[in-house]
Amino acid sequence: MDSEDSDKVQIGENKFVSKSILLSHLNTYNLYYKGGALQLRHREEEGEMIIEGLLNVFWGVRRPIRLQMEDEKEAGRPRPSLTSLSAETDINTFNEVTTADQSKVFSEEKEEAAHLAGEEQQDSTLSDRIARAKSDVGGRRISGRRLGIRRVRRNRCSFNGHFYNHKTAVFTPAFGSVTNVRVNSCMTTAQVMRVLLNKFKIENSPDEFSLYIVHTSGERHRLKPKDHPLALRVLRGPCEQVSKMFLMETDQVEEVTYDVAQYIKFELPVLQSFIAKLQEEEEREMQKLKKRYADMQRIIKKYMRSLADSTTR
Repeated sequence: MDSEDSDKVQIGENKFVSKSILLSHLNTYNLYYKGGALQLRHREEEGEMIIEGLLNVFWGVRRPIRLQMEDEKEAGRPRPSLTSLSAETDINTFNEVTTADQSKVFSEEKEEAAHLAGEEQQDSTLSDRIARAKSDVGGRRISGRRLGIRRVRRNRCSFNGHFYNHKTAVFTPAFGSVTNVRVNSCMTTAQVMRVLLNKFKIENSPDEFSLYIVHTSGERHRLKPKDHPLALRVLRGPCEQVSKMFLMETDQVEEVTYDVAQYIKFELPVLQSFIAKLQEEEEREMQKLKKRYADMQRIIKKYMRSLADSTTR
C-alpha cells in the first residue's frame, strides 16, 4: 500500500475519503456524544484506520418481522430489547418480573401450609389422612411452582418496553424506535444488517431490508450493499435531529432526492400547481424534441431524393 492509499479510508465501493477529513468529523462526533455510550474509538491496523463503537439504527419496518424460537442452549434467556443499549437492561427487567411472580407463588404456598396446619390441629384423629393430603398438595405445589417459573422464563420477552408471549413468533417494532449494534467502519451495509438481525434472532432474510439515511427535509437515500454505514454516519454528523439511519423494507420504500424533498412538505394545492407546471414543461420539451427529430427526418429525406434524382439522370 503506497502513501497515497494509506491516507484514504474506504467508505463504499470505489468510494474513499481522506483520513484527515474523517478524523476531523470523528472528533466532532465524539465531542457531541462526550461521556456517552455512543462515543467511538479509532485505531490503526496495518496502516488502515478503523473506527468502532455503537451505531444507532431506527426501526422503520411496516410489516411484522418473524422471530426465531429459542434453542436449548438459550432456554430461559430473554431476547435483548429492540430499543435497549444492551441486553443487560432486559435481563434485569426480566429477573424483576420473575422474582415478583415467584414471590406471589411462595406467598400462596405459605397461606396454604398455614391452612393445612390449622386443620391438623383441629382433627388429630385424621393425622394420617392429613399427612397424605399435605404430601399430595405439596407435590402439586412444587410442580406448580416449577411450571410457573418455567412459563415466565420461556414466554416473557421485552420488546420496546412491552412484554409479550414469543410463541406468536412475530412482532412489529414501533416505527421510529431506536436500537443499536456494535460495529466498525470496515463493515458493509450487508454485514451491519446481518449483525442487527442476528442480535434479535429475526428469521427474515437480510435481503428483505435496507439501510436508509433519512433527513428531516424528507430526503431519503438507500445505502448500497458495499457502503460502510458507520463511516457514513460519522461523515454526516452526529445530530439525529438532522438525519437518522433507518432499517426499512426494500420493497416498501423509495428513495427521495433533494430536488423532490423540497416539494413534499407543501400543502396539496401547492403540490397540484407544481404538478401542473411540470406537465406543461414536459409538454414543451416533448414538442421541442419532436420538432428536432422531424427536422432531421426532413433533411435526410431531402438528401435521399437528391441522390435518387442524380442516379436517374
